[in-house]
This record gives sequence, structure tokens and C-alpha cells, in this order.
Amino acid sequence: MVREFKFKGHSPEQLQTLSVEALIPLLNARQRRSLDERVGTYMNDEKRKLREEIKLAREGKLKGDLKTHVRDMIILPDMIGLSLKVHNGKEFSAVNIRPEMIGHYLGEYAITNRRVQHGAPGVGSSRSSLYVPLK
Repeated sequence: MVREFKFKGHSPEQLQTLSVEALIPLLNARQRRSLDERVGTYMNDEKRKLREEIKLAREGKLKGDLKTHVRDMIILPDMIGLSLKVHNGKEFSAVNIRPEMIGHYLGEYAITNRRVQHGAPGVGSSRSSLYVPLK
């Protein structure tokens, strides 16, 4: 039997009907503080444009992928089910938004660094290899 996801006692369907003001008390402190200031510094132009694009995507009026550079956007319930492409500094990585992601930031799901895989050392990599004949 699959366990149904609940966010602090609310199902995803209930969360989607809540307004942002009713959702704020359910979030963690950092997200609450950011969203309380959404009228001022939090909702800048990029975030407003992204919110409008999300509404268009929900209605089916937007063609193509939703691409964004806004990594500090808090995932809200109205984003559930969407597929965004978030920029990680080099490329856009696909993020499918699930109910478990509510309250997190978009940037948490587009990792900016990866494991370094070095090749074999070449000529000049150390002091002694400078004097090795090249054949």
C-alpha cells in the first residue's frame, strides 16, 4: 500500500486551494521571512515573470519548456506537476516538481557542481616530468 504524501497534515489538493497568506504559517522560518517580504524585496521582476509564466503553463497557453535562471524561488503548491528547466551555471537541468518539494528552493534541485574526474598527468604536471624526453 502506497502512503499518501501530506505536508504538515494537508494533502496536495488542499494545499493547491490555499492562498499564499494561508500557506505562510506552514513553511519553515527562512521561507516565512522571505514570503512575508514578498511585496518588497522578495518578489522582484524575474520572480513575477516566472509566476506569470507558471500561470500560463497551468492553463496550457505556453508552448515549449519553462526555462529560468531564478534559483532562489520558493516552490509553492501551484507549481506541483510542472516541469521547469533551472540554470545551474552551465546548462539548464530539468526539474519535475513534486509535492515533497514544497517550501524548498528551485536551486536545490539543479546542482551547480559535479565530481572532478582528472585525466592522466601530462608533461609539465610536476617538476621532474619537465625533463622526460618525449620520444
